[in-house]
Amino acid sequence: MAEIKVTPCEIEGLYVIEPQVFGDERGYFMETYNKKEFEAKGLTMEFVQDNESMSKRGVLRGLHFQKNFPQGKLVRVLSGEVFDVAVDIRKGSPTFGKWFGVVLSEENKKQFYVSKGFAHGYLVLSERAVFSYKCTDFYHPEDEGGIRYDDPQIGIEWPISQDMQIILSEKDKHHESLANQSLVFDYNMLKPDTAGLNH
Repeated sequence: MAEIKVTPCEIEGLYVIEPQVFGDERGYFMETYNKKEFEAKGLTMEFVQDNESMSKRGVLRGLHFQKNFPQGKLVRVLSGEVFDVAVDIRKGSPTFGKWFGVVLSEENKKQFYVSKGFAHGYLVLSERAVFSYKCTDFYHPEDEGGIRYDDPQIGIEWPISQDMQIILSEKDKHHESLANQSLVFDYNMLKPDTAGLNH
């Protein structure tokens, strides 16, 4: 069994995960998910759906969440590079409205686990990127929620270069700020995705 490295972030419920990579002159092999190994590290979530998307440079997807069926997401990049962000929207959380970002790439092979109760998004930094993620609940199109990516109250420091044109979907262009959201998750009511992982 390959061992993974799990690093809790400064916001409770977010984890950077680094799989063990075995490489030689032929290439490399790694386990991106192993239920027993994850549970041994305290990551007890159950996944029900895998998704994959391809985006070109400057595409910004987010910030997304589901209102009544919150999803935990284990995200990684198969090719290219993205800046991945999670925002705490759990009412009553000591870090409500705070964000954390991490670069995910085919080179660093890092994964990012975003627990339920966060809004999630990412910006593509490379010419193109293939993005993959496992979810703890199914996608419910009628349950979608969103927060504007440039909400000044949150203040995400997106690594947008001067020559980069931000590309948003029509839906993402019309998201409200966090302060105008009618629904947030209760920090004390969400079932934890992890056990035994503390800061």
